[in-house]
Amino acid sequence: MTDALVEKVRSGNDHAFRILIETYKESVFRTVYSVLHNQKDAEDATQEVFIKIYTSLPQYQNQGFKTWMTRIAVNHAIDLKRKRDRKKEVSHEEQPSEGHLGLSEDVEALFFQNERRKLVLQKLDDLPAGYREVVHDFYIKEKTYQQIADEQQIQVKSVEVKLYRARNWMKKHWKEEDFS
Repeated sequence: MTDALVEKVRSGNDHAFRILIETYKESVFRTVYSVLHNQKDAEDATQEVFIKIYTSLPQYQNQGFKTWMTRIAVNHAIDLKRKRDRKKEVSHEEQPSEGHLGLSEDVEALFFQNERRKLVLQKLDDLPAGYREVVHDFYIKEKTYQQIADEQQIQVKSVEVKLYRARNWMKKHWKEEDFS
């Protein structure tokens, strides 16, 4: 049944996608909530996961929809948690801390994070012009899809598509060694 719905969505049937959402929204929410432990964040993330599922359907190869969908949900939730934790770290770094154990480790991690960010900034010029701004805003400035869409006066879906295409371009043209 699910694979038939997926095929209908692939062929442009939006109603079939709504059925998929209704069928799996509780499962996706529970998965995301188990990582984030925050109702509001989990609700927002669940919506974002379904957007990712929709944009990733062309790559789905009928290998078990629920497993595939759950992997997307877990990865997205982990990314959000890391981003949230990074923001907490930054706010802690702004406050003076006396006798902080492991400070050198924090400084070292921050140094490597900043170095990697500099490398990405240098490589941004290699990206096709249509992707540069959206990649910079999302990965460097850590803006949400909605913020980017509002600033560029485009639809959120357009931001998603640009990021998806930019990621594919980066996977093809950038090597991991360039960032080591």
